[in-house]
Amino acid sequence: MRIPGPGPVVVGVNGTSSGLAAARLGAREAVARGQPLRILHVFSWPGRRSLDDAPDWASARKEAGRIVAEAVATASRAVPGVHVEGLLTDGLPVRELLARSRTAALVVLGDDDVGLGPRLPADSVLVQTVARARCPVVVARGNRPPAGPLLAAVDGSPSSLLALRVAAAEAARREIALEIAHVVGHEDDRDAGRRLLESAVAAVPGLGGARRRVLVGEPAPILVRASRRARMMIVGPRGVGGGSLLGPVAQQLLRRCACPTVFVHGTPAGERSPAGTVPSAGALMS
Repeated sequence: MRIPGPGPVVVGVNGTSSGLAAARLGAREAVARGQPLRILHVFSWPGRRSLDDAPDWASARKEAGRIVAEAVATASRAVPGVHVEGLLTDGLPVRELLARSRTAALVVLGDDDVGLGPRLPADSVLVQTVARARCPVVVARGNRPPAGPLLAAVDGSPSSLLALRVAAAEAARREIALEIAHVVGHEDDRDAGRRLLESAVAAVPGLGGARRRVLVGEPAPILVRASRRARMMIVGPRGVGGGSLLGPVAQQLLRRCACPTVFVHGTPAGERSPAGTVPSAGALMS
């Protein structure tokens, strides 16, 4: 897993309003980094609806081109001067996004209304990419303008320490405040929470001025509430146990976080599986 460095910002779009929100956020991130923006739509050829009904390939391909053109225009309007290229490729969206994550600084995706259902769709492009990408994945949230501090959530896991290193670099690059939060279950656990925060901060250079917060309650609802006043949240998605591609807190943040959310892996998740395959729902949701 690489900390973001030189490489394009890749935005995946699918013709939805959330994809256009991702294009706007991706444009801001690309300009802030001085990197090019690549807006990508992966086209899967339609199948036959019946034996007597040939696929309308020409119309489907034309619509795919329109999706890319609209997203490119949206990014250019949002951030004039951004160096943006639209890409239309054939294949499987998960496989293509995972391949591009190997050389990208960031992958940016829209949230695709994942918070509307009772649980995460384990086979969705969004969930699979967030869980398995080789670079950080930013999930855009609507049209909210950048404001507030960066918020990094730590739990002591290797994944969250890498997220904290990314957060430190992002705060320095943006020249904005960084808050580091850890959630404990009870008031009696505050001292242990402070020790965990001190240990995490000591492990990452350049965090002397960061604000440290020990919060009390259920981790997911507390962090969702904290996200309402943050510019961006940065987390490691696998948790202390590390036994699943997305931990239970990361699942809830993916569904309900109020600000753009960066998911940073400590190790490449799903590396034993061929790119583009879909693990079972149990593997993702355990």
